[in-house]
Amino acid sequence: MHKLCFIIVSLFFISIGYAQKATVRGIVTDSLNNPLPQILVVCIEEPKYQTLTNESGYYAIDLPIDKDITLTFYNISYIQVNQKFRLQSNQKQTLDVILSNKMLNTVYVEFEKNRAVEMTPVDAKQIINLPTSSGNLEDIIKTQIGVTSNNELSSGYSVRGGNFDENLVYVNDIEVYRPFLARSGQQEGLSFANPDMVNNMNFSAGGFEAKYGDKMSSVLDITYKKPTHFETTISGSFLVGALHLQGVTKNRFLAWSIGSRYKSNAYLLNSMDTQGEYLPRFYDVQSFLTFLFNEKLSVEFLGNISSNQYIVKPVNRETTFGTIKDAIKVRMYFDGQEQTQYLTYLAAISANYKPTKKVKLKFITSVYNSTEEEKYTVQGQYFIDQLEADLSKNTFGQVAFNRGIGTFINHGRNAITALVLNAEHKGTYQYNMNQQILWGAKIQHEIITDKLGEWKMSDSAGFITPYSPTLIVLSDVIKANNSLTSTRFSSYIQYAYSKEFSDSSLITITSGIRGSVWSFNNQVLISPRVTLSYKPNWKRDMLFRLSSGVYYQMPFYREIRGFDGKLNTNIKSQQSIHYVASLDYNFKWKQRPFKLVTALYFKDMADLIPYEIDNTRIRYFGTNNAKGFTTGVDLRLNGEFISGVDSWLTLGVMSSMEDIYNDRKVTYFNSKGETIIKGYTLDQKAVDSSVVFPGYIPRPTNQLATFGLFFQDFFPSIPRCKMFLNIMFGSGLPFGPPNHLRWNQIFTMPPYRRVDIGFTYQIIDKEHQLSKTNLFSFLKGAFLSLEVFNLLDIDNTVSYNWLRDVTGRQYAVPNYLTSRQLNIKFQIKL
Repeated sequence: MHKLCFIIVSLFFISIGYAQKATVRGIVTDSLNNPLPQILVVCIEEPKYQTLTNESGYYAIDLPIDKDITLTFYNISYIQVNQKFRLQSNQKQTLDVILSNKMLNTVYVEFEKNRAVEMTPVDAKQIINLPTSSGNLEDIIKTQIGVTSNNELSSGYSVRGGNFDENLVYVNDIEVYRPFLARSGQQEGLSFANPDMVNNMNFSAGGFEAKYGDKMSSVLDITYKKPTHFETTISGSFLVGALHLQGVTKNRFLAWSIGSRYKSNAYLLNSMDTQGEYLPRFYDVQSFLTFLFNEKLSVEFLGNISSNQYIVKPVNRETTFGTIKDAIKVRMYFDGQEQTQYLTYLAAISANYKPTKKVKLKFITSVYNSTEEEKYTVQGQYFIDQLEADLSKNTFGQVAFNRGIGTFINHGRNAITALVLNAEHKGTYQYNMNQQILWGAKIQHEIITDKLGEWKMSDSAGFITPYSPTLIVLSDVIKANNSLTSTRFSSYIQYAYSKEFSDSSLITITSGIRGSVWSFNNQVLISPRVTLSYKPNWKRDMLFRLSSGVYYQMPFYREIRGFDGKLNTNIKSQQSIHYVASLDYNFKWKQRPFKLVTALYFKDMADLIPYEIDNTRIRYFGTNNAKGFTTGVDLRLNGEFISGVDSWLTLGVMSSMEDIYNDRKVTYFNSKGETIIKGYTLDQKAVDSSVVFPGYIPRPTNQLATFGLFFQDFFPSIPRCKMFLNIMFGSGLPFGPPNHLRWNQIFTMPPYRRVDIGFTYQIIDKEHQLSKTNLFSFLKGAFLSLEVFNLLDIDNTVSYNWLRDVTGRQYAVPNYLTSRQLNIKFQIKL
């Protein structure tokens, strides 16, 4: 009995002791509101009371009551913060803490992350400073190493010789897609990612890890932010308007972020060669919700609704091209209209569970639906005029004579619906500070229906071309009604190991393997990938990387469909083997931080599906009948060229070639031995011919040299006024007549040259707040920008219209992009 009474009394006092405690909880962030994981939270007086923040920056700690205590927040990279308390029994105190980085240049610290792998952190906040006509987040990616783009209206970009479809884009581990039917940049509208909602981005131009999926060129990994406070952001310009709201409940259970955007680029389109009535309307609404049940379990929801409509009623067009000695003017008059619209939905739910400190588990399910329609019937009458080239004549530059007249009709009624269902699991096991294991598995089900109806007709001076004495012959006729239901399975496992030697040098190995299979062709794919990095113990901060891997690209719907609209049931996955050697060098110049990254790469490609590019429309041959390679060198230098602001430049040299099996060039000769060229040779009767096998030819994205510069500066006398300069140059891309003969694309477009500049005045920021008596004192931030797009007013060519005269001679009429335009942009934060 005495023992029993002692146990009961002991338990009573123990329960009282446990009851007499208080709890402090909150979120720890940096000065940019990014959550900070692995921050030590400890009671100085009684160190046994301690904890670490989780990935969301959240912490909760029990503390003693009725005594003065000091809670400290500590991490070696941040300035320590102390907070004193005297808590009462069962008190629950909320305390959010902002830690300042010990290094002044926080952007530079971001670049230090993931140096051991082929991933580059991208400062997403720079998109607000970048002078851009599209307003899409991808515009900041176009300034990264290995990336090129020849269309400022499009969100698509090319990475080391790849096309737009070869790029992976993730938002919170959810793969997102581009529209199927868009033919030009002005039709695309808004890309998926909302810049106001982004927390961080990581980008790889090749040699990326096994945890990322099956595409041949690049991966962009975007993470949306989890808010720690309430804020409203309103921004607008002549092109885009946006509203963003974010907040968190008092008990930290729910953090929410909602963004809405509206875009109309009619202002830009009215400056193009084709005059008419442009009615583009694009808008979307996104939401990102995080439910924090406890330190171990959180649930996230990502939702998106996007509606895009593009209508144009062309009226007329006048284009002059050629040389001084052979200048051509083309006048066109149009009837009809073009209408493109697509509606997309995305809903995704993910659960994050952390059973132990070493294990993280994530379960994701998502639904993506896209409904797209394209309707157009456009008739154009054209006049091809030769301009006077004799400088001695008063009529120099005026029409000398007419070289041809004609009419064309382009007609299309296309519709496509795509439903993509996903279920996925990801896991991480942090064995210790030097070893990590990642794994994952995914199942994806797709239902796609496609209805195609396209044709063209060309008439020159009353003669239908191609000519038939009994029939009206149409060209590029496509009639199809396809449906495709299939399932994809994929999985991966990845292991990372790092070892520090006695001389403080560091070696890191990241290796992994992916496996995937597609029910459409039952092809089993195995993709090993490895990255080796070595950081020697030198006075200079250098890191060397070697990466290699096999990257398959399982065909999506468009790769399967040929020019005739039929599906190829024997299609296989394209393959690219990457070899990348890179140098990552941090240094200081004039006591300011800089980073130099150089990369040599070679991509050996097999089972390629050849394609043609018309503006942003990619048309595949639908067969694996080519092999190829891409090789080149990239360079990127970023740092504080002007003290306190970060700028960067990129430079690339590349060759991308392919060999299409069994292609051949046949040349015909007349009786005089002249090569027969339609529209030029008088004697068109062939008496002899020769056959040439072209071998390796440039791929449609082959671009010899590229250069980019993003430069920031400020006025010393007005430090709140900044200048942002964006320069892009890319040598010409190959092109040729639209006859689906790749070897015939022997011409080269003019180079892409563009300069955009912006001037921003920061009216309100953290250092320049309005007085409390001011009517607008509730504003947390505000700025006003003036932007000039295409400052040098250069006519950049994006594609060509091919017209014929009665002799059959073809004229490549360039389609120019936007001219010089002014834009005013503003943003306020509440």
